[in-house]
Amino acid sequence: MRSYLFRRLIGMIVVIFLVLTIAFVLVRLAPGDPAALMLGPDATPAEVAALRVRLGLDQPIIVQYVTFLANALRGDLGQSLFFNQPVTQVLADRAEPTVFLAIFSLLVALVIATPIGILAAYRRGSVLDQGSITSAMLAAAVPSFLTGLVFQRYLATDLGWFPASGYGGADAGFAERMRHLFLPAITLGITNSALILRFTRASMLEILGEDYVRTARAKGMSERRVVLRHALKNAGIPIITVVGLTFALLVSGAVVTERVFNLPGMGNLVVNAVLRRDYPVIQGTLIVVAALYVLVNLLTDLLYLVVDKRVKY
Repeated sequence: MRSYLFRRLIGMIVVIFLVLTIAFVLVRLAPGDPAALMLGPDATPAEVAALRVRLGLDQPIIVQYVTFLANALRGDLGQSLFFNQPVTQVLADRAEPTVFLAIFSLLVALVIATPIGILAAYRRGSVLDQGSITSAMLAAAVPSFLTGLVFQRYLATDLGWFPASGYGGADAGFAERMRHLFLPAITLGITNSALILRFTRASMLEILGEDYVRTARAKGMSERRVVLRHALKNAGIPIITVVGLTFALLVSGAVVTERVFNLPGMGNLVVNAVLRRDYPVIQGTLIVVAALYVLVNLLTDLLYLVVDKRVKY
C-alpha cells in the first residue's frame, strides 16, 4: 500500500506540473491584452504600457513562467488582475456555491439512478427496463440549460415554489442559500443521473448472471438479500468509479447551470475571467480543477478497498 500511495503521489505531482504548464501556455495564446481590457477603450498606449509593467506582463514569457511555477509551489497562485485579491481568496469566496451544488446534484443523481438501475437490471427486458434506458438517453440528450429554463419558468416563476436565480443576499442564512440551490441541483442531477443509471444497470446485469448468485437463490435466500447483499456489493466498483468521476465533472462542468441560475460560483467566475483575460484566475481555476480530479481518482481507488476486500494494490 505504501508503495502504491508513493507512486500515485508522484503521478499526481507530474499531472499537476503538466496542468500548470498547459494552463500558463493556453491563457497566453488567447488574443487580447488584460491591461487594455482593465483600462478600457479610452486608455492611452502609455497608460497601458505602465500597467503592463506593474502587472509583470512586459517580462519575457519564460521569466513569467518561472515566476509562476515558483509562486505556485508556495501556494501562491497570483493576484487577480480585476479583483485585486489573491487568486486563492477569490476562488475560496466562490467555492461554496459550486461545491454544495455538486454535492446536492450528485445526491439527486444517485437517488434517481441507483434504484432505477437496480430494478431495470433485475427486470431485464421489462417495460421498466426499456423505459429507464429511454429516460436515461433523453436526460443525457437534453441540455442542462434547457432543463433549467423549464424549471425556472414553471417551478419558480409560475408556482413560486423556489427562487429563480441567485444565492440569497449577503445576510442570507444557510437554509436560504440551500433553497436557492434546489433547482440547479435538480437540473444537474437529472442530467448526470443518466450515466450512473446505465453503469448501475450494466454492472448489475453482469453480476446477476454469475454462478454464485444462482447458487444463493438455489439455497433459498430471499431475492432482496441476493440483489442488495451479493449482487449490488460486487457491482459496486464500476458504480463507485462513475460516481467519483461524476462528482469531479459536476464541480468543473457547472458553468452553464451557474450562468442560467446566476450563481456566484466558480463556473461564473471562470467565464468572466476568460472574458476579462484575467490570467491568474484562469490558471488558478484550471489548477484547482485538475487537483480535484486527481484527488477524486485517488479516493475512488482507495474506496475500492472498502467495498471489495479482494482488491489489492
